[in-house]
Amino acid sequence: MCQARDEVQIVSCADDGRAAGKTGVILDEVPPGPLTEGRWTVKVDAFWIADVLCESGELMKTGKRR
Repeated sequence: MCQARDEVQIVSCADDGRAAGKTGVILDEVPPGPLTEGRWTVKVDAFWIADVLCESGELMKTGKRR
């Protein structure tokens, strides 16, 4: 289960395919709910890509926290 400030590798992303392969940080303080359709908000480490919404299956934790 992901938590706020967990660093993740974005394996795939239906919200924005350009985010796939990038790392990012989980922004959500609580598990995602109906507003985001169960997807996590991830701040992507790329200047040209805005925050994306990803399902748990699209993310892989790196083990680091920020």
